[in-house]
Amino acid sequence: MVSVARTALAAASIALTAAQTFQRLGACPTLGCVFPPDQTDFLAGQYFDIRVEVHAPVNGSEANGGIPDPNFSLTIAKAGGTAQAATTFFQIAEPSLERWNFSWYEDLFAQDAQTPSVVRVTSKAYRRVALYEPGEYVATLNYYNGTKTVANWVVRPLQEQKRAKNVILFIGDGMTTNMITAARLIGHKSINGKYQTTMQMDKFPVLGHQMTHSLDSYITDSANSASALYSGHKSSVNAMGVYADSSADPFDDPKVETIVELLTRIWGSAIGVVSTAFVADATPTALTGHSRDRAQYASLLEQSLRGVTNYTWTPYSGADVFFGGGAEQFIAGKTSYQGRDYYKEFQDQGYAVSMNKTTLEALGNDTKALGIFCTSNLPVWLDRNVYTANLNKTTNDPSGNKQPALDLPGLKDMTLKALDILHTRGGSKGFFLMSEGASIDKQMHAFDYDRALGDLLELDDTVRATVEKLQALGELNNTLIVVTADHGHGFDVFGSADTAYLSSKSDDREKRNAIGVYQNSGLSQYTVTNASVSYNTGVNFPVNWDPRYTLALGMGAHPDIRENFQVHKYGPRTAAANITGFPSDDYYVNPTDNPDGYIINGTLQTYENQGVHSLTDVPVFAMGPCQELFGGVYGNIDIFFNMAACLGLARGSDAAPSDASAGMASGAASPADTMQRGIWVGVLVLYMTMHHARSNYLRYAKGGGFDSTWSSSELQRLQHRSGTVYYI
Repeated sequence: MVSVARTALAAASIALTAAQTFQRLGACPTLGCVFPPDQTDFLAGQYFDIRVEVHAPVNGSEANGGIPDPNFSLTIAKAGGTAQAATTFFQIAEPSLERWNFSWYEDLFAQDAQTPSVVRVTSKAYRRVALYEPGEYVATLNYYNGTKTVANWVVRPLQEQKRAKNVILFIGDGMTTNMITAARLIGHKSINGKYQTTMQMDKFPVLGHQMTHSLDSYITDSANSASALYSGHKSSVNAMGVYADSSADPFDDPKVETIVELLTRIWGSAIGVVSTAFVADATPTALTGHSRDRAQYASLLEQSLRGVTNYTWTPYSGADVFFGGGAEQFIAGKTSYQGRDYYKEFQDQGYAVSMNKTTLEALGNDTKALGIFCTSNLPVWLDRNVYTANLNKTTNDPSGNKQPALDLPGLKDMTLKALDILHTRGGSKGFFLMSEGASIDKQMHAFDYDRALGDLLELDDTVRATVEKLQALGELNNTLIVVTADHGHGFDVFGSADTAYLSSKSDDREKRNAIGVYQNSGLSQYTVTNASVSYNTGVNFPVNWDPRYTLALGMGAHPDIRENFQVHKYGPRTAAANITGFPSDDYYVNPTDNPDGYIINGTLQTYENQGVHSLTDVPVFAMGPCQELFGGVYGNIDIFFNMAACLGLARGSDAAPSDASAGMASGAASPADTMQRGIWVGVLVLYMTMHHARSNYLRYAKGGGFDSTWSSSELQRLQHRSGTVYYI
């Protein structure tokens, strides 16, 4: 048995080195899996689950006979200490043995041939444990008569004292430095190369960059990147608040406690969630969601209201503020959890409900508030403020009556109202607010650059208004503000485009002569007043969204598209489409999109109809107490650890904090103090394992049928080959 296992491990090493597109299970290169895996960092006192698996491949390059070891054991040791059985170390009962089967494709050739590799599994899950003493730990899985899988863990140093009363985390979904640069160019006037005004983000005293790699791939999605920001633990594409295991159940994966759960448990702070996406989307639900499948929208919304209920976990009774779109998960029917009316479910838990801007503004500040303003995502800033006739083309009223939602708040409206409520309800315990500009990402996926940049400018305008609001409330010096992204796109501006000249030419090669580069790129016409154009949208936004000379911009990854570099006045863009007579998963240039433009050949798989995320680091802007922690270059998990340190969330024991320790640290620094010090601290943490963002697991459990899940984009789901594809 020993020789068989060792031979299988050697074969596994060779196979997994050669095969990168798919993995048997992320972060488990051997036949023994430990989750949390090797190189994991923990906050002291943070609850987490442990899952161990022993794999026995039946066929394929790793085949070892297909009989998984049921007699494996797990030990835990503090560095320099004696290893103990996990049950002894954590003082918990021995969990029951679980068994299941799953299958996967070793590479693209196997997928094309429809020849999956079958794996049989034995497993145990150790639920809701914690490590309280900082330092290094070793978790060792012993299996197959002497084979070991070792996970080295680190518990970060204790930071139990609060330095910030409040934290506001702004997330520009998909926002990169290049996008901020483009938004600045169209929204702020320059004279002879000198900007007369700048972005609010530009005024923040500390700038850093975070690396966005996920646990088992270097291109991430919004679910596991949000999970890293909120919990300090990396995960796999489509997963949030868990390490993805190989079982069939998307809700039994080993969980990690999030910053919202920690804040609720330790300080009792008020919690706010604001997004321009549907509120069951990845970024908002990852604050409290625990599942490896972000598409479990209804169940994740239930977790947003009541927390985890299928296992013992941190009690949670919903955010104090929950604003966004996504009425389809609230209206009783097939897309709500168990068909229930979630407007009523929230009302029964004490929430006041708003369904438009007028009632949002009228909400009291002392009551929990739910605001759902449309089905799906909120219409973008450009349609709400400039091309408003497009709103009448929708059937997105949050009541479900198939009428257009016209009385819509924007990100600034929702965020400022959230601050009023959180300031009142949080009191001396403070608050945590996550406010997301979601459609920066969603419109970049669709190559609708004007709409994406409009929403980025809206985010910056919201940040500006938030700083002013906090000053008025007397909370600015008590509040850490962080503005960042969860991932990026391969976007940039490479010149200008003379749209009149481009449209006048009939040949694609002639049309390309409309592009001006270097000295011919000229100056921005978006900030040049035109007497015939008046949007009345205020400062810090373009005064002309449809000039003759526009930005020549684009993405590095895209399907076949046609580009004319003009704003889409009549609604959001659909760049690629199916063509009658061709397979439904085969995408071509949409014949109705930019008919006067020129074709740009695609760089993605032919079944992709959207753009995809990129490897780029994303910016981090910080001001307020602890701002110095956010300078430099570091991993996305360090956003969590820095916020947790500032909020004093680490715990050296399971005892609750005393009243004396619940206040602010006496030495907490104001923004002015830390600006003068100019401390820039960068911690470089790079966790990167090679694996393509598309990971395919064909799972079948205990004699059940195949259930295949592909990972790839968040805007749509489509069928491709044998599986469901999630477009991120």
